Amino acid sequence: MEALFDALEDRLASRPPRAVHLPGLTLRESAVLVPLLLREGAPHVLFTKRPTTLRHHAGQYSFPGGSRDPEDATALHTALRETREELGIDVSGVRVLGALDEVPTLTEFRIQPFVGVIPQGTEYRPNPDEVELIVEVPLTALLEPSIHRAERRSVRGVEYDVDFYTYGPHVIWGATGRILRDLLRLTSTLLARP
Repeated sequence: MEALFDALEDRLASRPPRAVHLPGLTLRESAVLVPLLLREGAPHVLFTKRPTTLRHHAGQYSFPGGSRDPEDATALHTALRETREELGIDVSGVRVLGALDEVPTLTEFRIQPFVGVIPQGTEYRPNPDEVELIVEVPLTALLEPSIHRAERRSVRGVEYDVDFYTYGPHVIWGATGRILRDLLRLTSTLLARP
């Protein structure tokens, strides 16, 4: 599976991530880490479920991340800092493969997603204020067409598709669903190679 991570790193390096440009709207900067890991020799994607007690996005599935702080030198620093704070892991061993396209949110953020591989044997110490549950989903399960659906929504007069991925009791959607869709488009072609 290291070959998959190497190929994904090459693919991400060969295509610069697209930035969000929404004239007349200033979006706040944020970043997330899209954590990949190996479990029993198979690639998995890690999601966190936010506590239902939170004011924003309560109970939703997400990737570790958040707003860029003034002391964060780059968006990548934000993604790694937030991952450390939310999962309680040492991020110095995370292998960052590259960045996906920026994603805007309805709450006026621009999210810069970074794909990173968490070292095997990493133990999580989730922050209960930010993480209710950690879910590791096999990449092959996320690529199954039967778990994906898209719904047409309209916000401020603009129509767009919202992606939903249902894995058992877990429903991943919204900005996390859009980021996941971008990741799956890249990895599906890599896994299809002979």
